[in-house]
Amino acid sequence: MTLLRARWLGRLPYQEAWDLQRAFHEGRASGRAAEDYLLLLEHPPTYTVGRAGDEANLLASREELARLGAELHYVDRGGDVTYHGPGQLVGYPIVHLGESPDPVAYVRRLEQVLVAALADLGVAAWAEAGYTGVWTAAGKTAAIGVRNARGVTMHGFAVNVSGDLGWFRHIVPCGIGDRPVTSLSEVAGRRVSIEELVERLVPRFAEVFGYAAVETQLGAFARGSGRAPGSYEVDRLLAAGVFSPGARPGPSPREPADLPGDPPRPSWMRVRADLGGGYRGLHHLVEDLGLHTVCREAGCPNIYECWAAGTATFLLLGDVCTRACSFCDVATGRPGPVDPGEPERVAEAVARLGLSHAVLTSVDRDDLPDGGAGAFAETIRRIRERVPGCAVEVLIPDFKGDAAALALVAAEQPEVLNHNTETVLRLQREVRTAASYGRSLALLGRAGWLSPAGLVKSGLIVGMGETREEVLGTLADLRAVGVDLVTIGQYLRPSARHRPIHRYVAPEEFAEYTAYGEGLGIPRVESGPLVRSSYHARLAREAAGERAGPARYPAAG
Repeated sequence: MTLLRARWLGRLPYQEAWDLQRAFHEGRASGRAAEDYLLLLEHPPTYTVGRAGDEANLLASREELARLGAELHYVDRGGDVTYHGPGQLVGYPIVHLGESPDPVAYVRRLEQVLVAALADLGVAAWAEAGYTGVWTAAGKTAAIGVRNARGVTMHGFAVNVSGDLGWFRHIVPCGIGDRPVTSLSEVAGRRVSIEELVERLVPRFAEVFGYAAVETQLGAFARGSGRAPGSYEVDRLLAAGVFSPGARPGPSPREPADLPGDPPRPSWMRVRADLGGGYRGLHHLVEDLGLHTVCREAGCPNIYECWAAGTATFLLLGDVCTRACSFCDVATGRPGPVDPGEPERVAEAVARLGLSHAVLTSVDRDDLPDGGAGAFAETIRRIRERVPGCAVEVLIPDFKGDAAALALVAAEQPEVLNHNTETVLRLQREVRTAASYGRSLALLGRAGWLSPAGLVKSGLIVGMGETREEVLGTLADLRAVGVDLVTIGQYLRPSARHRPIHRYVAPEEFAEYTAYGEGLGIPRVESGPLVRSSYHARLAREAAGERAGPARYPAAG
């Protein structure tokens, strides 16, 4: 074994994490991903029942558990009934077991990893004959339940670190009624954080399983890191009113002026303003139909080129977003009511422009039950009625992980379904109020299953403080979950009050990202200083479609 990719993803609902596992499993089993993964996270309160689970060990009904705020899932792992919740570290290794897989030996090695990691924290622990898991003098502290399919593992282990053990009263944990459960904090006599355990577990996992190197990316630790929510940059900017409607001081990113605190703008970032007939014509059309475009609302540097060529990305559901991102120029606040006539007007604009490839996006609408999915679906239908030959690309929000909302959009079979990852795992919480890297990857995996004939796309912004190595790791993650097309572009600061530019990425580095991503097997990587999500969208779709690999196989479930 050569490389392990380890990811701390923070808190993620169980169903999304299960689908995320499936996406990574599919990638590893099909050969789409060349490396193993160790996915680390925690869940909201959840009870799971394995394939061999005994209903008698579930001491409360589904309705009773729901009243307590817990979910119940019947899953495809081994083992009986267990609990997952806040304060518990859950690990899902996606490991290829080789030509002659031995699941029992794999479980024993997981136990070795956990015993060694706990010893590093000063906690004496061991495995016991006849049982699966890890024990201490005070009781069981780690449960293990795995699945091996096509020689690749799913599910994994759960370590009680510092959570409320009262949740275990509603089950017979792992079907063992005469042995107590405990936590690391209880055994250690102090509060142990998940962050502490992750720091020790990852190198122990690599050691026991024989990996020559580990590529680790960690999201924010909400518990035990000492960082209050208000300490993140995006929270401070939100409190300062930077994203309020009308609060957009300073030059837009389309203007050449450097902002205080930014590095000097290099020559390759200069944009020529083409205010010719094509630009003016599209401007008048958008105004005439009362539409919004992300080109203008987000201050895209390519607005002159694209509008001069008669192309635009239509912004659905208004111009006020329910979320805030410290890199974005779209206003944050309380959106107005949904305009029922908007889908028809967008379709009219597509028809009048004679587009062969239309791009739709929206602000986040967390105030709507479906997150705005219905507006996307209706607009796709209207465009297809008016311009039957027009391909449609949608750039969607995460819909708060709602699989039904995603399915509503995917049912219209857009040629390209795009959801932007935006930045690397480490920076997600720093620059976004309500985003989740794990949620985004799960959405992208689901999109491939729901729309197998279409292309799945995602985008990254660089120059916000990420490292080259983090971008390369993110490209590997996107490839692993089945993304077909990736865009990577330079961050441009909307105003002096937004996040400063960390650096201008050189064209040679953008070229490296293209070569690396396509070398991994991503059919198309559009990477350059001025690249944006919908930049040259039609050409990118055509190129990716020509190079797309074999159809995805259904997720194991």
